[in-house]
Amino acid sequence: MEPTEKLLAFLRVDSAYQPQAVPGRRSFTFLSKRTGIPQLWTWTEAGADLAINLPDRVMEVSHSPSGTYTVVGMDCRGNEKQQLYLLNNDDASVEELAVSPDHFHCVGGWSPCGKRVAWSSNRRDPGCFDLFVQDVETKNIERVYTCDGRLEPIGWHPDGDNLLVSLQETNIDNRLYLIDLKRQTARRLCGDDRPARYRSARLAKDGRGGWLVTDQGRNTMALCRFSLADGALETLVHVPRWDIVEAMPSVDEQHLAFTVNEGGIFALCLYSVTEKSFQRVEGLPAGVVDSLSWLDPDTLIFCLKSPTLPGDVWRYTVSRQELCRLTFFGRAEQIEHLWKEPKIRTYRSFDGLDVPYFFYGDEADSRGRPVVVYVHGGPESQIRAEFHPVLQYLASEGFIVVAPNVRGSMGYGREYVQLDDGRKRMNAVADLAWLVRDLAALPAVDPTRIGIMGRSYGGFMVLAALTRYPDLWAAGVDIVGISDFRSFLANTGPWRRKLREAEYGSLSDHADFFAEIAPLRHAHKIRVPLLVFHGRNDTRVPVSEAEQLVADMKRRQQHVELVVFEDEGHQTEKLENHMAMNRRIAQFFGQHLRQAWINAKEG
Repeated sequence: MEPTEKLLAFLRVDSAYQPQAVPGRRSFTFLSKRTGIPQLWTWTEAGADLAINLPDRVMEVSHSPSGTYTVVGMDCRGNEKQQLYLLNNDDASVEELAVSPDHFHCVGGWSPCGKRVAWSSNRRDPGCFDLFVQDVETKNIERVYTCDGRLEPIGWHPDGDNLLVSLQETNIDNRLYLIDLKRQTARRLCGDDRPARYRSARLAKDGRGGWLVTDQGRNTMALCRFSLADGALETLVHVPRWDIVEAMPSVDEQHLAFTVNEGGIFALCLYSVTEKSFQRVEGLPAGVVDSLSWLDPDTLIFCLKSPTLPGDVWRYTVSRQELCRLTFFGRAEQIEHLWKEPKIRTYRSFDGLDVPYFFYGDEADSRGRPVVVYVHGGPESQIRAEFHPVLQYLASEGFIVVAPNVRGSMGYGREYVQLDDGRKRMNAVADLAWLVRDLAALPAVDPTRIGIMGRSYGGFMVLAALTRYPDLWAAGVDIVGISDFRSFLANTGPWRRKLREAEYGSLSDHADFFAEIAPLRHAHKIRVPLLVFHGRNDTRVPVSEAEQLVADMKRRQQHVELVVFEDEGHQTEKLENHMAMNRRIAQFFGQHLRQAWINAKEG
């Protein structure tokens, strides 16, 4: 297969993700990019069909209690400013629900009666998300709570008079509150003064409490039952080494499905409420399980992704302990035999910290191949056992591909994720240098042909690595990266600035440190070719971060290229842009790493 044709085959690989059961209909919806951008699809026993074809990407959905209607969230040209639309599931008609194009909207679910929808929005102030309730028939909107922060509704209390909400405190921590809609007052739940994460909160039908996962008082996340009366937490399951990520009670509340993140590979488990014990679901391919949802008391659906499974919806029948794959959007018979299962390796960094990474390639290969290091964003994110088309393509072309979870990554406990906070920022960059030392000891690696790429915060890591350790790298790719934390914090959204300062430090207290580490200030040290991508409509990392860096480098006639997508934001969602960007990345690394490696071998 010709290289360009082969790459396009990798990039066209489809998936089905974010499944959600439609109440009362024995069906579920999911998202797929099969049409070119994420759209809503519906699955029934007869198969899967496109539910709606909107002009831009679908981001979020919420089904009414009867299954008759669905709230669909869609942004514009990648700007992440989600607007809300009402889909009639009987005739597929769509009408505007909550549309204010300059503002963000976060869906919070339907009232028990199915007549009202909760959502939050920054309509009053760019940095403040107030809580609104809207009548879906009259479209009347009522602001029920004013908030000076990032508030997101989670779900309605069974009485229809209260709402469970989350208020983001820092980049990772939040608090839970119960909002009394009649009195418009808030009561804090489950909290003390210790920072903590509260995720996957679900209210029980009895209205007396619910379930969630939290790291309150712990290093890792545990599955807990919480009380609305006094906010008390009862620990149901805790795996000290790993985080429990997601939990979902069954329709009859006799089981809790939950996932455990074991170093980037997920275990799916079932907790029996009556027996107060849990068991693992056996037989799943090693990968990532998310978007848990119940079709009925006996039938769990979820999305499964792995390095060789791009993503599809699976079903688990509890009574029969039976697994079944329901969708096959992730099939690619022409190329799937080329996909590789990465190994998980660990190396010791400068201060003795053990850092894990995914390794695509043969460690015993003695040919000394070129390497691409991929750095994830966040920074409080994690490289997991998922399908990465570009990494898989590069590996199939003879590159060694490495994806580390340096300090600051999620999935290894609170202590690990906070190891790069504030003035410890460059310790994570040093982890990359020690990764290169570890790789250089492998006969499979050519240490003179190591490239680096990353997206968002990973883009900053690329720029920081190229400026702090310029002799280690042969080429770099920065996608929507930060070139100076001062300008980033000054120009990002006001609500995002407050949360990101908890991670990076504040403009008032850390301006000197930001100046010291800014890749923009040290761009003259970059000695290798650099390729930069950005979306014009990026509301997280403004496009000015790329433009100022590239302009500075071009003034010195350094080897740099900038590609700006006019119809994208922080993500690259449109298929044609996705293809254009990754085709250029493959060519770039092919030229500066692989071809240079071949020339050196032949010379």
